Amino acid sequence: MLRFIKEHLQTIDGIQIFPLISLLIFTIFFISLFLWVAFMKKEYLEVVKKIPLNENKKLQKR
Repeated sequence: MLRFIKEHLQTIDGIQIFPLISLLIFTIFFISLFLWVAFMKKEYLEVVKKIPLNENKKLQKR
């Protein structure tokens, strides 16, 4: 089955570019995600870190 798919895909012109495009999208996404986290403000991290505790307090007050 896999051999059939491989032989079929090799007959398509320009198919070699798709793995490169997907690798490029994958790399850009994770590099941008890393940079976003690396340059995140510390004050924002403190607020986000306390969100689960704040939600729990709101539920207990009801």
